[in-house]
Amino acid sequence: MFAFFSKSGFSLKAPSTSLTVLGLISGSLTVATAQGLQNAGIPAPAAARSRAAAPPFTGRVTDAATGEALPGANILFTDLKQGAAAGADGSFSFSSLPRGRFTVQVRSLGYNTVTQTVDTGSGQPLEFKLTVAATEIGQVVVTGVSQATQLRRSPIPTTVIDRTRLNQTSSTNIVDAIAHTPGVSQITTGAAISKPVVRGLGYNRVITLNNGAKQEGQQWGDEHGIEIDEFSVDRAEIIKGPGSLLYGSDAMAGVINFLAPEPIAEGHITGLATASYQTNNHQQGYSFQNAGNLNGFNWLARGTRKVAGNYQNRYDRRVYNSGFNEWDANGYVGLNKSWGYSHLTFSTFNQRLGLTEGARDPQTGRFLKDVASGDSTLSVPVTDGDLRGYGLAVPQQQINHLRLGVDNSFILGSNGARLGLQVNYQQNLRREYGNVLDPAETSLYFQLRTVDYALRYFLAEHNGWNLTLGTSGLHQQNRNLGVEFLIPAYKLNEAGVFAVAKKTIGALDISGGLRYDVRQISADKLLLNENEQPTSNPEAELKFPGFISTFRNYSGSVGGAYNLNEKLTVKANLSRGFRAPNIAELGSNGEHEGTIRYEIGNDNLLAETSLQLDAGVSYVTDHVRFSVDAFENSIDNYIFTRRLLTASGADSLRGDNTSAYKYEQGQARLLGGEVSLDLHPHPLDWLHFENSFSMVRARQLNVAEAERYLPFIPGDRLQSELRANFRRQGKRITNPYARVQLEHTFDQNRYFSAFDTETATPGYTLINAGIGTDLADAQGRTLFSLFITANNLFDVGYQSHLSRLKYADFNSSNGRTGVFNQGRNVSVKLVVPLAFK
Repeated sequence: MFAFFSKSGFSLKAPSTSLTVLGLISGSLTVATAQGLQNAGIPAPAAARSRAAAPPFTGRVTDAATGEALPGANILFTDLKQGAAAGADGSFSFSSLPRGRFTVQVRSLGYNTVTQTVDTGSGQPLEFKLTVAATEIGQVVVTGVSQATQLRRSPIPTTVIDRTRLNQTSSTNIVDAIAHTPGVSQITTGAAISKPVVRGLGYNRVITLNNGAKQEGQQWGDEHGIEIDEFSVDRAEIIKGPGSLLYGSDAMAGVINFLAPEPIAEGHITGLATASYQTNNHQQGYSFQNAGNLNGFNWLARGTRKVAGNYQNRYDRRVYNSGFNEWDANGYVGLNKSWGYSHLTFSTFNQRLGLTEGARDPQTGRFLKDVASGDSTLSVPVTDGDLRGYGLAVPQQQINHLRLGVDNSFILGSNGARLGLQVNYQQNLRREYGNVLDPAETSLYFQLRTVDYALRYFLAEHNGWNLTLGTSGLHQQNRNLGVEFLIPAYKLNEAGVFAVAKKTIGALDISGGLRYDVRQISADKLLLNENEQPTSNPEAELKFPGFISTFRNYSGSVGGAYNLNEKLTVKANLSRGFRAPNIAELGSNGEHEGTIRYEIGNDNLLAETSLQLDAGVSYVTDHVRFSVDAFENSIDNYIFTRRLLTASGADSLRGDNTSAYKYEQGQARLLGGEVSLDLHPHPLDWLHFENSFSMVRARQLNVAEAERYLPFIPGDRLQSELRANFRRQGKRITNPYARVQLEHTFDQNRYFSAFDTETATPGYTLINAGIGTDLADAQGRTLFSLFITANNLFDVGYQSHLSRLKYADFNSSNGRTGVFNQGRNVSVKLVVPLAFK
């Protein structure tokens, strides 16, 4: 696929296979794609349909101990995007599955997931016997592997966070919801802005996927989050370590895939209404989902509204201009048949949020705001009225992210081979408003347009081998439409080819692959006149010199997981990743409102390359789960920012007395890992005691003592949770739970102290708690689910080491520097399932 932006607008050129896929937008995808596949020499889905259809696939789901039916159990073929729900007697049936060997997973709340590979053409009914959940051992992952794979059989360190856990977690955004996972943290700028960090690395070193497709939205920036509706996520899969084989550059630290719900069972139309409220910032959230599946025609549509005021903590009280509001819509429509599936996907994310600067009145310590005073501005203390309500002040930011795409999977023949094709168009608009005299003026305005594609051929299993071949890439253009300029306008083209293989040899699973990528970034030259406006005068001020940078590199991995017995598994994986510098690192020259600093790029930067070794062991029984995952990651040409100082050692200031930072490179080494111990003592089957410890040590080699530690590395973290799960209390209360969690973050005294870039951060301990239950009717159908969560129960005043607001102004009223994180927050969430058919 090749794409480009012309002066008259967006254009797209593609081989016939890709062009035919875009026919779905005009209502003719299935026919058009079939013709394109034939032109490419691949049997068309229509031709394959007659020979690929399998006899009805039937079975029954029961309790392994009692033999009783488990109505409502979910049976999912993740690779086929087909699902069914067990009936009152535990039975289920699929009528349009293709022939072949595919992975099926069977899930029921309170039970361990059963996963196995089945032959859909056998015609033999299957019985799945589920055991009561003690420690989860049957989870399936689809991210970064050649096909859906049982978690314990994958050598790549991966974590799955399901919808149940997300519902039991109080958060202000989707990254906040997963940031309590061992090995995962977040860089924050207030309550609404969170960027994921995996094992000490973030920004463009982590790829974010929206249902398997790359999310492109200025990920280099600090002052905005991930443009994904948190209510739309059914589960999150997190790869820890280089995951570049399927996704290209930027997956050096890992991959986070936010997955939507699977299609519902055939013949059903359902709905889901969700409402939530948080006490700290009065955050309100409302979301409604409708989904259906009639004769293979299926759809899902969701709309979400969120609004929040200023958050508060014990030291700052209410934090001025930290609120936000959000409107989202997303879903898909398509067909699921014996020849595969074809879906048209869409999402629109629209958020407006305040940017907290943290300036203080030196006498009272109150936050300052800028107000118009004639032709100039004046800083005055905020009033109590300014801190109440849901209003937003200047500076503020507006994010609009639109995605339209096609997601297809075609079965090729009757042996289970399939062809997957994704094509997406994304437009990301980011506006910053910073002029009090003209609040509608866009100080910064980025228009980012992207076409990305992924074509993957999954060969049929042969002698235990699973092989995937493919290509993926993107074309991207970013324009500056504001009155200020932080990064140059640019065009980016990227393409890569890859092969990923997996082999099962008895108790040993080995996997690996290779990938080669080429990325080119072309930045435009920019000259400014005396009014800071673009000009062609060669004597004018040079804002951006313009450049073309090309990066070529390869990625690879090889690893294995060996099940010594039913309980003990050992894993190891060696991987090489790379990351091309982003546009901000290469060419930025301007002030970041949200990060309170001036950034200067370096167009001589080289691509980062990493070599990471992972090793792990897990021991799982009915009552104990113990795991250790360790890693060492060596990175050449590691890119980071350091503060610039004058010859006298003072701050090198730019613009509005803002400290200047420049991008540089070095050699880095990171090591650490996670340890988890979950206890489920017998005979207290309802009790769970879950513990984890995660750490990262990150150093820069061959540098002065003050520069030896990498910036923005999270402190060590210990988490312990005591949780009680009950299956039923009486006839109406089902699946009640109660939990209390201790989360202790240790002192971070290993920080990048050179040039006053970072400061040490003291440790802190937070106590979180939660209760919840489902309420059923007389027939056992769930009427609603209620979740009540309290974060930071004792209102501890703390600063995360990865908080950007930690470096805001000194507060003379309490002798503390910077803005603190959110205080006590009680959340109430109500989820109401609806059945229309």
